[in-house]
Amino acid sequence: MSFKSGLSELTPVSMRTLILKSATTLLTSPMRRRMARDGAALAARLRGERSTVRYFHQADDPYSHLAAQMLPLLRARYAVEIEVHLAPPPEDSAAPDRERLRGYGLRDAVRLARAHGLEFPSNPALPALEAVLRLQAILAHALDRDRFDATATAAGNALWSGDMRALEAMAALDGAAEPGLADQSLAAGEATRRRLGHYLGGMFHFEGEWFWGVDRLGWLERRLADRGLDREPGARPLAPALEPILGAPPAGSPPTLEVWFSFRSPYSWLVMPRIRRLARAYGAPLELRPILPMVMRGLAVPRIKTLYIALDGKREAERLGLPFGAIVDPVGAGAERALAVLHHAIPLGLGQEFAELGLKAAFADGIALAEDKGLFDVARRAGLTDAQTAAALADETWRTRVESNRAALLDAGLWGAPTFRVSGGPAHWGQDRLWMLEQDIRAAMTPAI
Repeated sequence: MSFKSGLSELTPVSMRTLILKSATTLLTSPMRRRMARDGAALAARLRGERSTVRYFHQADDPYSHLAAQMLPLLRARYAVEIEVHLAPPPEDSAAPDRERLRGYGLRDAVRLARAHGLEFPSNPALPALEAVLRLQAILAHALDRDRFDATATAAGNALWSGDMRALEAMAALDGAAEPGLADQSLAAGEATRRRLGHYLGGMFHFEGEWFWGVDRLGWLERRLADRGLDREPGARPLAPALEPILGAPPAGSPPTLEVWFSFRSPYSWLVMPRIRRLARAYGAPLELRPILPMVMRGLAVPRIKTLYIALDGKREAERLGLPFGAIVDPVGAGAERALAVLHHAIPLGLGQEFAELGLKAAFADGIALAEDKGLFDVARRAGLTDAQTAAALADETWRTRVESNRAALLDAGLWGAPTFRVSGGPAHWGQDRLWMLEQDIRAAMTPAI
């Protein structure tokens, strides 16, 4: 549909937009979520089950090591059964760029552990395969004897410290060398995880809903409290979500912030208005570094992952007070056209406005960036004229900027969106890491003594 044509006309593309908007609005609706929760709870009661949280532990996953430390606290606080399963790493299709993920996870877990008062070595090492196999055997043995909580932290600390001698001592002390027990536990855990519909380690499952690690434990706690299972109602959650405090800025000069984002990333939408607010609070310049969506860069995003991200994005949007759910996937033409317009909007000083409005259009307003009607409307609200938008769409030079941003992102040790950092420092990944960025801003602005 040309932007000069009748805007009320329904073309095949705009009919597709209406269908996508309606389907995703239903998928992410609070009513559907309530019905799914109630249905899962009823099914469990009909099976004669007590309220049960299932936790899936991946031995070589730093986030699983942190999550496992919460198990004794959860058992003490909530009147719920906790069923632990060992699980293997996700398939390659669900964990693109696995080596960068492993390296980033180590340094991210160090700061996450510190923030939540959990244990993780300050100088962790990537474990060798032999050490991971030994830990799996130890944990399978502990599970078989109902001693997982008591074993997981000490054994995990040994793994992440690179202390093979300590792992061997634990294995010898417990006799954790029963042939095939670890393989059996992993196979059973993977089968249960697949049946329930997920792919990651460090995951909690309760009555049809998934919660990732310490970062989403607050949502699980809220669910349990809503079901009347909290033994300390009204008390502070064990793992509250972490957000910037937006305190008074230190006296130093504000650093430049960089943010890599994708017009297809729902978490990029959740981060954009907040990182702009954070930059304004500290007077920090914000450099936009747009990239193509992962699938347009040759990285797989399986359907099960897309579904989980949409549902998790809705929960997080509600926590943050942001609209979310009327989604029209901009993959392909929508993303490319938005990148072309953004390329022209940035030098006009309108890049941040267009980026935020474009992301909101795709994930909250149900607007198709692949259609002229939707894209031109977003561009107008960002301050561009129709002539400027048309000129941007006729210009292919945006591809050079996007490729440069992709290369810089890989050099920073990451691959996905949203990613951000301070003045070329360590990069952080995910909309739930803005509190780390704020810490880096404050450190950069604090004069050395």
